[in-house]
Amino acid sequence: MSHDAKAAENKSAHSGSMTFQRRENRGIRTRVLLIAAMAAIIAITTFASLLTIRHRLESVLTANVSSDLMRSIATFESMQAQRMTALDRENALLADLPSLKALMTTSDDRTIEDGAVEFWKVGGNDLFALANRDGRIVAAYAGNSSAGSTLRADLSSALGPSPRTYVISGDNLFATSVRPLFFGSETNGTILGYVISGFAIDRMAIGQLSNATSVDATFVTRNRTLAGSLAPSLESSLAAHPIPASNERPDAVTVKLGNERFLAVGRDLSARASGPLELIELKSLDAEEQSIREIDRLVLIAGLLALVIGAGLMAVLSSAVTHPLEQLATGVRAFAAGDSAHILPYRGTMEVRELSTAFAGMRQEILTTQQALLESERLATIGRMASSVSHDLRHYLAAVYANSEFLASGHLTDEERTEILTEIRTAVDGTTELLESLLIFSRSGPGIRRSHQLVATLVDRAVGMVRAHPDAANIEFSVRNQNPAETSAVVDGKQIERAIYNLVLNACQTIHSNGEPARVAVSLDLRPAEIILGVLDNGDGVPESIRSTLFEPFVSEGKQKGSGLGLTLAQCIAAEHGGNVILVSSRPGETIFRMSIARGLAEQAAQAAEERTRVKTA
Repeated sequence: MSHDAKAAENKSAHSGSMTFQRRENRGIRTRVLLIAAMAAIIAITTFASLLTIRHRLESVLTANVSSDLMRSIATFESMQAQRMTALDRENALLADLPSLKALMTTSDDRTIEDGAVEFWKVGGNDLFALANRDGRIVAAYAGNSSAGSTLRADLSSALGPSPRTYVISGDNLFATSVRPLFFGSETNGTILGYVISGFAIDRMAIGQLSNATSVDATFVTRNRTLAGSLAPSLESSLAAHPIPASNERPDAVTVKLGNERFLAVGRDLSARASGPLELIELKSLDAEEQSIREIDRLVLIAGLLALVIGAGLMAVLSSAVTHPLEQLATGVRAFAAGDSAHILPYRGTMEVRELSTAFAGMRQEILTTQQALLESERLATIGRMASSVSHDLRHYLAAVYANSEFLASGHLTDEERTEILTEIRTAVDGTTELLESLLIFSRSGPGIRRSHQLVATLVDRAVGMVRAHPDAANIEFSVRNQNPAETSAVVDGKQIERAIYNLVLNACQTIHSNGEPARVAVSLDLRPAEIILGVLDNGDGVPESIRSTLFEPFVSEGKQKGSGLGLTLAQCIAAEHGGNVILVSSRPGETIFRMSIARGLAEQAAQAAEERTRVKTA
């Protein structure tokens, strides 16, 4: 394979490698993936724990609040029973007073009403009333004054076969105790009337209950609030949204009053009241859930701390794992770029160390194999060179030797001696040209000396040299160049002249006599960044068998003469000047080669030469 073909192949491989690396670089780094996975696990665990804990706490909270409400109802009934027991005892004492019985025997409403004031004041209750034997209220006092007709009527309705404990009168609620008055004994005596005592169930009384149980309570009748410990606005909202009530163990329900949620239970007291009556116990869920929110906050803080600490630890651990991998990847890229001395990581996990050791062994094997291949290729190249060059050298040396013997004979005319010297000079020039081609083939880019040159002038000189060559006899040459003064480029003139010479001479050597005049046409096309040289001949064309190896050294099939280095040297020189040589087309009667060279600054050409040198070295 020629140096230029190798350069093209290496350049293609390098370009493919860079494309593959860019494609690889679009992936996610292992360190980022590990940290993201850790963060996702902690976040999901924290969120799941938060939901589980919250659900559990809400269930426990609801159960606790329901239990508190049940205990509050039991506490209310217990306190109410104690007060009613005391009230019944007090009422029984009043009913046994002879003076009260004597008052009731008068049967005069005015006398009874006036005399009842003394007993009302002695009892000190919120409600005191006397009724005759027919159940008609004769005297009634509530608070600090005499009761009105509405309260008298409500008290009369509370009397009957089964006296009511609770009496509803307007917006007032009383817990009452009824005791009959007997003339004589209770078993054989005559009923004189009834004494009624009671206490008011108002906001103050319910407030005492709420303070004792930490539960709010409200008495409701017919969508009206009689008394309660809630704010008036909340009580109005509660009255508008009835709570299911039961005489047995009621079920707790959730209600929203205003912007606050409550858990509530209702107890139906209508059977013991003068009208529909419910006792509703409530407890704020929002206030109780404050503790849940505090726990949520603590769980979130713990999750954030775990996230930060876990991400930090994972960053440290992943760095310990991925840093050696990154060093190993750097070593692989360095080896791909030709640096076989890059230090590989010797620290890290066991797997990384094993991978590094395996790669080091593989790298050494590749270097050993590559060295063996280079030696093999070098020997093969030397063999091909010796096989190709030896024939030409022997031909030239034989010509020199034979003509020297003729000169030594001494029986030659001046004309014959001049002809023999010309043949010797031609053989020496051929040998010199062959050796110079070999030197150019083996020489690297830094030896090139660039300067501003007119490529048109170099073309004229190269074509002139070819005209003087024996292989150019009887060949018509034509050079097309419209603007010679515009062909300036920064090149090594001698090298470019040699490349043009080789291309034109190659065209001359491939033309065989087929009855038509042999022609070679050279053209120059100018572009802003490069100059294009075209060489056309009307020979038989390039054989199909060597087109794929045309620019490799010592390939000369189909030519009568030549070492097989002409096209190889032209390709090398063009590459060192930022261009190339290609076979545009080849068929019988028309073969076109095209050489391009950069006409830019010397720095650009130097970069191209350095790239070629690096590829050849690799």
